[in-house]
Amino acid sequence: MKKNTEKYNVESLTSRQTILSIGIIGMMFFIFGFVSWVNAILIPFFRIGCELSNFQSYLVTFSFYISYFVMSVPSAWILKTTGFKKGMMIGFWIMAAGAFLFIPAAMFRTYEIFLAGLFTLGTGLAILQTAANPYITILGPRERAAQRISIMGICNKGAGILAPLAFAAAILRPTDSALFEAIPHMDTVSRSEALDELVARVILPYAVVGVILFLIGLFIRYSPLPEIDTEHESDELSKANAGKHSIFQFPHLVLGALAIFLHVGTQVIAIDTIIGYASSMGLNLIEAKTFPSYTLTASIVGYLAGIFLIPKFIKQTRMLQFCTLAGTLFTLLILFASGPTFLLNHHVDISIWFVVCLGFPNALIWAGIWPLALDGLGRYTKQGAGLLIMGLCGNALLPLLYGAMADITDARQAYWVLLPCYLYLVFYAHKGYKIRTWTLATKTDQINESV
Repeated sequence: MKKNTEKYNVESLTSRQTILSIGIIGMMFFIFGFVSWVNAILIPFFRIGCELSNFQSYLVTFSFYISYFVMSVPSAWILKTTGFKKGMMIGFWIMAAGAFLFIPAAMFRTYEIFLAGLFTLGTGLAILQTAANPYITILGPRERAAQRISIMGICNKGAGILAPLAFAAAILRPTDSALFEAIPHMDTVSRSEALDELVARVILPYAVVGVILFLIGLFIRYSPLPEIDTEHESDELSKANAGKHSIFQFPHLVLGALAIFLHVGTQVIAIDTIIGYASSMGLNLIEAKTFPSYTLTASIVGYLAGIFLIPKFIKQTRMLQFCTLAGTLFTLLILFASGPTFLLNHHVDISIWFVVCLGFPNALIWAGIWPLALDGLGRYTKQGAGLLIMGLCGNALLPLLYGAMADITDARQAYWVLLPCYLYLVFYAHKGYKIRTWTLATKTDQINESV
């Protein structure tokens, strides 16, 4: 049992341990992606099955991701108390409990219980994300952190491509297009029976998911994943942080948490709203369900670019700067570009393809922020990761803002919410990450731009 509790310094890990650890964490990121991105199909599914408005349907993402805000600080405390591996096991078991809540929710077609299940799933993920992101960030040379995170991103978004398609295959039928058209015209009793049958289809998939998550928790606890020591600092780092007593004394971290908040909001909007945007162009759910996969495919292309280009051809900071500017440009094209297209067998306005294109820069924005925000934290790494994970509540709030704007205006004009987000990300990529004191910075306060 000793090898499961012994702590290692990153420098002491063998090449075999590092590669094996990357593989196990990659498997975890695949699970993160599968559970998270299935929300893209849950939103329109619940909108039909539970008869919701746009705003109400986006409570799916709110309930799922607001748990990151609630649980980020407790997650850091759990990991500090239990260590990475036991904390990860706890996270998977909490996720399993959330999946099992879908069973009574579907039996009674009660949206509030579905939301409770999503919140519980998000709570487990908050613990796992607080562990996995700093783990992979420090698991090797700092200048290659974005490259390692890109590998994790492929696992995450690869699962994201499969999740909506697999979930749709499990719960949707070829005849559902006619059913969806007929439901509004049914009498009360017939409509209720049809919706009960529709929503009950989620019971078996989530029961299976719950069992799998519980077993994975056991596997992680007794896996050869090394327990990395983040509590001890080098003499140089200890001296630099001697006067620090709180994570809020690291401006680049706090500003990075805000960057994460805005970035993840833009990311989930690009994926979870695209089915609704496609529907506004006349596509039914059966056809529109493929669009999240297109956006996630663009993300995978971005991650592959990061793996190939960073740091051999471009520094990870420069890539972050490029991607924030690209996100700003694509947002403007979503809002102002117009014209019919026929691509991948879809007749849609060209603007929707710029929503798809957001997947590319979004992939490397996440990968770029983490190493910059965690740089130099030393013994504060876990607490810093908790603060960054708190930023994931942007996934909860910004889609709600999009949904409210879509109800007031339309699905396209609601994308205005993306523009200020990307403008801040441009600021952080160029200036914000350099700020190391809340007072006027001097040259000695700036980090080495060789990152």
